[in-house]
Amino acid sequence: MNSAHTHIAANVARVRERVAAAASRAGRPAEAVTIVAVTKTFGPDMVEAIARAGIGDIGENRVQELLTKLDAVREPCRWHLVGPLQRNKAGKVVGRVHLLQAIDGVRIAETVDRIAGERGVRAAVLLEVNTSGEASKHGVAPGETVAAGEALAGLAHLDFRGLMTIGPLTGGPDDTRRCFRQLHALAEETRRATGLALPELSMGMSGDFEAAIEEGATIIRVGRVITGDRPEPVG
Repeated sequence: MNSAHTHIAANVARVRERVAAAASRAGRPAEAVTIVAVTKTFGPDMVEAIARAGIGDIGENRVQELLTKLDAVREPCRWHLVGPLQRNKAGKVVGRVHLLQAIDGVRIAETVDRIAGERGVRAAVLLEVNTSGEASKHGVAPGETVAAGEALAGLAHLDFRGLMTIGPLTGGPDDTRRCFRQLHALAEETRRATGLALPELSMGMSGDFEAAIEEGATIIRVGRVITGDRPEPVG
């Protein structure tokens, strides 16, 4: 193992320790939380180092970067699209990724459902909710979540797995926890309305994943705490 891979392995071990501690504080086992390593702007070598360190769930924000790495990486991985999906790009990922985490409305869900039906697959998805209300964020409004969830539940070729949110860009820890608690409550409401289990709550990134776990996250999306600082994009 070279020094770069040793560094990644050490970062992964530290993140696992922090996940276990946060889960313990919430009375949950560490195994109840899936760590998705987000590797945007890093190359396939980073993905392979992370996979060798024991994290096989890899997240990408952009469709083309995901596809490039998916074709190049030799280690077995489960790929997550954690950024928004445009309708004209849905055909590139349906049937190729483990989980579409950022379905931000009913129209894109209907497009994914149609393509999945044409391909004879079921697409696993999360509904993104804009709990912070920030204009820069994607996702349905909290007040629209249950209705959108009912619409997704009615699409035969979707495996509607739960909800996703991104914590606020501004504000303090209390604001972040408020968003996470709201997502947890919305998931309960949506479960009651749809009759679905909706087992997944994807929330928490490098700066707030411990709070997210304490508030019920089953999936966290972390980047720099594993990869280190991101390289500057070229051009």
